[in-house]
Amino acid sequence: MPLNIPVKQNKKLEAVVQRIDEHVTLNTYWYCSNITAIDRMGINDHGPVHIRIVANLALKLLRMLIEVGVQPSVEKDHKLTKDDAEVIVVLAAALHDIGHIVHRVNHEPFSVALAATLLPDLLKDIYAERERAIITSEVLHAIYAHETHIEPLTVEAGVLKIADALDMEEGRARIPFKAGSLTIHAVSASAIEDVQLRKGEKRPICIEIKMANSAGIFQIDNLLKEKLKHSGLSEYFEIRAEIAGEEKKLVERYEL
Repeated sequence: MPLNIPVKQNKKLEAVVQRIDEHVTLNTYWYCSNITAIDRMGINDHGPVHIRIVANLALKLLRMLIEVGVQPSVEKDHKLTKDDAEVIVVLAAALHDIGHIVHRVNHEPFSVALAATLLPDLLKDIYAERERAIITSEVLHAIYAHETHIEPLTVEAGVLKIADALDMEEGRARIPFKAGSLTIHAVSASAIEDVQLRKGEKRPICIEIKMANSAGIFQIDNLLKEKLKHSGLSEYFEIRAEIAGEEKKLVERYEL
């Protein structure tokens, strides 16, 4: 499944995205991640659709932050460029969940280990050796720090953490839930209809969430708020959630 990334004038990102799209092992890992998550554990998607959504959200978030004056960490600390920061967030998004091929539990460190074996292929001939090492280190940090309560040390890692949480439309919540289950996790996931990013009124970026039912607040409060709190970037965001039209009944009856 192609990422469909808007690379604009970023030639390095264009080359990396092409490498990702054509990389058989990585694309197969996405497939295998969903075998673990959906087929074997019965939980929600962590495969190619999730990857494409997160990669596009992460890139959009990074560009919005740069527009309001936020300097990417790879530019500040390593004297590389904003284009390189875009490469980092897209690579981190592409690789952040491949640890699911091992297990859902501790998938973050598993993803780091697997990503380290793939990054040489994905970066070869696009970056010189020193720059490859820097990009690799930044990508691996972002992957590890996407776990909710690990504090990211870079802007790029914070962006990935937030983007990961934003894949919540139409039952795609990042809080894993059993498919077909009648739990607050499943019910609240089905309540989220639409997520949009736009310029904020009080802070630079507004995350605007349309809900079918107020149960969706559970998703926002238990995942998005926590990831935002631990992103290192919370000062740049406001969250606005509202029910779109008449509140829908999500559960007819619940019995124990």
